Amino acid sequence: MRVILCYIVFLIGMGGIAMADDKPNIVILATGGTIAGSTTSHIETTGYKAGVLSVNSLIQAVPEITNLANIQAEQISNIDSADMTDEIWLTLAKRINILLESNNVDGIVITHGTDTMEETAFFLHLVTKSTKPVVLTGAMRPSSAMSADGPKNLYNAVALASSKNANNKGVMIVMNDRIQSARYATKIHTLNTDSFQSLTSGDMGYIIDGAVYFNFTPVPPHTTKSIFRVDNLNTLPKVDILYSYSNDGLGVAAKALFQSKVKGIVVAGSGAGSIHVFQKKILKDLMQQGLIVVQSSRVGSGIVLANQEDSKIGFIGAKDLNPQKARVLLMLGLTKTNDFRKINTFFKQY
Repeated sequence: MRVILCYIVFLIGMGGIAMADDKPNIVILATGGTIAGSTTSHIETTGYKAGVLSVNSLIQAVPEITNLANIQAEQISNIDSADMTDEIWLTLAKRINILLESNNVDGIVITHGTDTMEETAFFLHLVTKSTKPVVLTGAMRPSSAMSADGPKNLYNAVALASSKNANNKGVMIVMNDRIQSARYATKIHTLNTDSFQSLTSGDMGYIIDGAVYFNFTPVPPHTTKSIFRVDNLNTLPKVDILYSYSNDGLGVAAKALFQSKVKGIVVAGSGAGSIHVFQKKILKDLMQQGLIVVQSSRVGSGIVLANQEDSKIGFIGAKDLNPQKARVLLMLGLTKTNDFRKINTFFKQY
């Protein structure tokens, strides 16, 4: 997919973003999603087209954000986040790292569709090389809805990115007044405005009328403490997710994925990461041929640890990472090594 990298500068007063005032300088990077979605009816919150409005339109709908910060904006893409690609991820990450090197940029806000927001956020959490705040936000209802949640979410995201207390916190997600760490946040409902929660950690903090309050800082390494970099990457290793279920298909899916040059598979196992005996037998054979396999769970919360016997032959427990986030870490792990022991260490650390 061709990435649209169109720069739209929203200038506040003379001199653009680098002005002599006390307000921080925030860059908004837009990727599309429901927050930029629209339909012809003010009643409908489904059936809309995502990624219709430009970043400039989003900013003009919330003029109050200019009271918080000097705003610069760039359109990275304008898509439904269900169509997110590695190409856009790499473009976004590289642009963020370049921007945050500047003394004239104090923080980043990313507008994003909610379907894959947690994956993008966790990827950036591991590859951003700055202690400055990076905040993702979006909407569960399109801009055309009478109850659209996008404007308030965008205001809160700028407030958080502008907060001096938001440094060194890693990448964050702001939805429905909640501040959540990219490490823990996940989407748990298809339509509710309160669809993002951190089931294993609770909220990182909250925002009330633009005021930012923190409860905790994530412990696992991130941003400047992470070993993962994308500066010289143009592609990412191919990793897929395999769903486990009763009478699980005699391993047909695993074989097909391996034949398509997949380097790693994350299994969304039942319960605490259990893999059906039919599938597990095939996976063991493929692991002998170099496939890396991570066990996660389809349950939604809890910890997955490979048992002692399985870990000896190469199965890796995802701990509390859900399948989609485990996939992100496995992809980045494979940029460093193909040794399952070293990748297992990454899952223990991150």
